[in-house]
Amino acid sequence: MIPARFAPIVFGFILSGLMTFVVTFIATVRVLALSDGFVGQWLQSWIASWVIAFPLVLVMAPLTRRIVARLVRQDNAI
Repeated sequence: MIPARFAPIVFGFILSGLMTFVVTFIATVRVLALSDGFVGQWLQSWIASWVIAFPLVLVMAPLTRRIVARLVRQDNAI
C-alpha cells in the first residue's frame, strides 16, 4: 500500500490517466475511425497526452481548489 501522504499524487496519476485515455480515444476515432493502425496511433496519442496531463493536473489542482472554494457556499446543512 502507498502511504496516505501520497494520495493527491496517486489521485492525479489515476485521474489524468483515465481522462486522457477516454479523450484521446474519442479524438483518434473521430480522425481515423476504426481503421488499420488505430490502436497503435491511439496508444501513442494517449501516452503523449498523459505525460503532459499528469504534471499539469498536479500543478493546476491547488488553483482549481481555490476557485471552487470561492464559487461554492460553505454551510453545514446536509
